[in-house]
Amino acid sequence: MNEKPFTLRSPVQKIGDIIYIPTDILQPYYQFEIRENTTTGAIFLFQDGNVLQKGMIEGNLDQQDNTVHLRTEASIKAPIAADLNKGDSVTILSEQSDWYHVQLDNGWKGFIPERDLILNDVEIIRYESETQTSNIPWKPLGGKINLTWEAVYNKNPDTKSFIDMPGLNVISPTWFAISDDEGNISNKATQSFVNWAHNKGYQVWALFSNDFDPDRTTKVLANYETRLHMIRQLLSYAKLYDLQGINIDFENVYLKDKTNLTQFVRELTPYLHEQNLVVSIDVTIRGGSEMWSLFADRAALGQTVDYMMVMTYDEHWAASPVAGSVASLPWTEAGIVDIMREDKVPAHKLILGVPYYTRIWSEEFIDNKKKTTSKAVSMEAVDKVLKEKKLIPVFDVATGQDYVEYIEGKVTKKIWIENEKSMKARMEIVKKYDLAGVASWARVFGKAEVWEAIKESLEKRP
Repeated sequence: MNEKPFTLRSPVQKIGDIIYIPTDILQPYYQFEIRENTTTGAIFLFQDGNVLQKGMIEGNLDQQDNTVHLRTEASIKAPIAADLNKGDSVTILSEQSDWYHVQLDNGWKGFIPERDLILNDVEIIRYESETQTSNIPWKPLGGKINLTWEAVYNKNPDTKSFIDMPGLNVISPTWFAISDDEGNISNKATQSFVNWAHNKGYQVWALFSNDFDPDRTTKVLANYETRLHMIRQLLSYAKLYDLQGINIDFENVYLKDKTNLTQFVRELTPYLHEQNLVVSIDVTIRGGSEMWSLFADRAALGQTVDYMMVMTYDEHWAASPVAGSVASLPWTEAGIVDIMREDKVPAHKLILGVPYYTRIWSEEFIDNKKKTTSKAVSMEAVDKVLKEKKLIPVFDVATGQDYVEYIEGKVTKKIWIENEKSMKARMEIVKKYDLAGVASWARVFGKAEVWEAIKESLEKRP
């Protein structure tokens, strides 16, 4: 009690010249885990917090039988300790030039060329007493996640200008992005914004972006040390600013980087969980675009992260040759169902991404050819157009939204409107499939009535 040293006695056994101590007595004090290979009897001792990088043998195309030699040193001239087959699992101990120092499940150690190995899952050893539980992602007590993204481009906004946002419980400022080929991360975070959010009762899940740069993304994801460098920075920033989560937003990515992106998320997530941070990732609905949809392995990512934001918007994107809704209700629901059915991502991990913006479409004929352009605007901007032009929207059954059309000179204007009505309909999708919640892009486009509508819909019981 007064911090003076004291002695504990426990039963031991002496067999020959060897003294044996029961491990269950030592484990609570030294927090280690023991594993035994049932075939060889090899014993592995791991300390709490040890990071185990797993790997899988890819195979050696230079060998007729596709075997890979485990060598005693990092050299093709070193003696062969064992032959490994494609699909065999190893634990990577370190990296040396173009070789990995690995350990087999039977306890043997040796070296394997990097080209013959695929990086797999990362495991962090966690000593758990009987009273400890595994990581459980945060969610609001008795309710749904209601997140909004704060788009930060040059500087953080003045929070004094914000309207009330009833029901909001998470805000995700776009603060972090890959800034160069070495994996350095740019930082726009401010402690004052975090303090404001916490005083409002909001969690802060800072967004981490690849800055929409596919070539840079390829370079930083390809190298383990670079990936680890990014992880270290995110952990430091999260601790420095007292964040509660990291939201991963990688878009415009080459299809060839699909595996490396999944691997990076697998490596990052356990570290973030060690700091009790919520891990989420943004994906589009399943589609045919390699760089905006196909590069994301939703099934694998869904098994790793706590939450997956499905960006169900841009059904008709800014440069679409055809005017249309940003996110029609049938298209939105079908996209969510498709991810649950085809990628097996459970509903309790899915967060419905909704647009607070809409597009004013312009159609005109130039040289007998229709030219279609669009402009993204806020909800209040649309309300202003309706008021100034005295327009009365009609309900479009096909999209589940209000719609207006009007003429300016020789230009036909079309707007599929996002408002309280469309948001209530989107919340019905959240409730129908019992999704984890909703995420809105972006706060600046919203209006007071929509915040109230979402809050009321999510709190309303069937």
